[in-house]
Amino acid sequence: MTVTLITLLKRREGMSKADFIRYYEETHRLIGEQVLAGHATRYVRRFLHPADGTEQHEDADVVTEIDFPDQAACDACLTALADPATAAMIAADEENLFDRNRIRMFTVEEHQSALPPLPR
Repeated sequence: MTVTLITLLKRREGMSKADFIRYYEETHRLIGEQVLAGHATRYVRRFLHPADGTEQHEDADVVTEIDFPDQAACDACLTALADPATAAMIAADEENLFDRNRIRMFTVEEHQSALPPLPR
């Protein structure tokens, strides 16, 4: 059974949305790929653009989704991330990007509706 880990992340104060996305995709993503390799099967970043057209949302600027093949793989990854050297490397880069006090992490239980096909 796939385990999905969702993280809500808020950019650091004073950083523009464009700079946030650029830094995340050009720098932080590579760290994520490095530390998730061998554990995760999918790493997706969903940058939020509020439907009301405002520049930012007060809760989060990006939702990450990380899939693991099972709970054991998720647990092994979280253990690896807790290694002091790895944790320090991640934290140092997060300081460039996120309001670390606002990071929220969840596992999700998915329920999907089967919708009829769209009319043609």
